[in-house]
Amino acid sequence: MECRSYILSKCLSAKRFAQAGRDHWSIENRLHWQLAVTFQEDRCRIRKGNADANFSALRRTALSLLKNNHGEKVGIKNKRPLAALDDDDLQGPLRLPADFPGL
Repeated sequence: MECRSYILSKCLSAKRFAQAGRDHWSIENRLHWQLAVTFQEDRCRIRKGNADANFSALRRTALSLLKNNHGEKVGIKNKRPLAALDDDDLQGPLRLPADFPGL
């Protein structure tokens, strides 16, 4: 038997509380699954200093950029090599708009 305690800001029924927990872990699991499939994060052996945290931040940023790139109608895993082959596609999400102040 396990006992867990939680601090909540509002009163929830047991059913709603269980659903909120499942919803949270569903989102969390999808993110980690995407990182594992797209970037093979589980196979990474970077361990020295802060390198693992730095690379994790870079992977999450790259994943966000790939998800926001609506050019090709392919999966995220296939967008990576396509972006690497095309300079315009690679720079697309990072390019500043023409009306950006200071240009």
